[in-house]
Amino acid sequence: MTDVDHESATPVYRQVAAILRERIEAGAYQPGRRLPSVRDLVQEFGIAQLTARKALRVLVDDGTATMTPGMGTFVAVPES
Repeated sequence: MTDVDHESATPVYRQVAAILRERIEAGAYQPGRRLPSVRDLVQEFGIAQLTARKALRVLVDDGTATMTPGMGTFVAVPES
């Protein structure tokens, strides 16, 4: 799943969050590494900045990622 379906009942921001989560689980983004920026997500998926921000916020809220103001959003490092 790499494209968003604007006709789906699932909100676009949740679709983007799911795509990013799949990429994290597949190892495309390693723990501690930066996720794509809002600007990058806007370009890749053709979505609004607010939608991109909401997608990243979903990942932060569920513990998949952490957000550092001025630095970006990073894949959470599992606690050992």
